[in-house]
Amino acid sequence: MPQVEITIGGRGFTVACQPGEEPYLESAAKLLDEEATGLANQAGRMPESKMLLMAGLMLADRTAGLEDKLSQAETYVRQVERRLSQTEAALAKARAEPEKVRVEVPVIPHGLVEMLAEMTARAEALAERVEKAGV
Repeated sequence: MPQVEITIGGRGFTVACQPGEEPYLESAAKLLDEEATGLANQAGRMPESKMLLMAGLMLADRTAGLEDKLSQAETYVRQVERRLSQTEAALAKARAEPEKVRVEVPVIPHGLVEMLAEMTARAEALAERVEKAGV
C-alpha cells in the first residue's frame, strides 16, 4: 500500500492509500492545507486536532454549498430537457400531420367561355374593319 507524505498547516503527515489514489490524496491534502494555513494565519498557533477539525468543517461547509448549487443546476437541466422533449414532440407531430391548406380553383362555366370567344371574334372583326377603313 503506497505511503504519501503530505503537509497540512505546516505539519507533516504520512498517509497510506490504495494504489493509484495518490494524486487524489495529494489534491485533497492541498485543499485541507490551504484551509489549515488560513486558520493558523488568523488564529495563530492552535492544537493540531482543533486546526484539523476547523479546516475540515470549513471544507465540509464549502462542499455542502456546492452540492446545493449542483442540485439546483440538475433541477434546471431536467426542466430544460422536459421542455425540449415537449418541443421535439410537437415538431414531430407537425411534420407527421402537415397542416391542411384549402386551395380554391375558380371554374369558368362552359357557356361563358363560348360567349367570351364569340365576343373576342367580334371585337377582332370590328378592329379589322376599322383598320381597313383607315379611321
